[in-house]
Amino acid sequence: MTEENQYKYSRKKKGFFFLLVVPAILFLLGAVVMFLWNAIITVIASVPAITYWQALGLLILCRILFGGFRFGHGGKPSFKELPWKDKWTGMNEEERDKFKEEWKKRCGHRKS
Repeated sequence: MTEENQYKYSRKKKGFFFLLVVPAILFLLGAVVMFLWNAIITVIASVPAITYWQALGLLILCRILFGGFRFGHGGKPSFKELPWKDKWTGMNEEERDKFKEEWKKRCGHRKS
């Protein structure tokens, strides 16, 4: 198998996996939300039980309002991706100590 054919096969495999796994996860999460709502919230708040489709709607609403379901970094850069990482790793111990002291002066313990 050539490298190009192997790449195409790998992409198809990933796409097929994605098409199977994502709906399965959504189905499972909807069922979990429905179960938890009906087991907990109905007892605590005396509200009616919800259906599976209402649970999926709640899941989507929470995603919209709170921005959950983040995969990977979730938009937050890791230390390796920070722009000042190269500068920090290039400093010697004396320069790092000086830098830390300067930030302690700027952001240190403030008296209220």
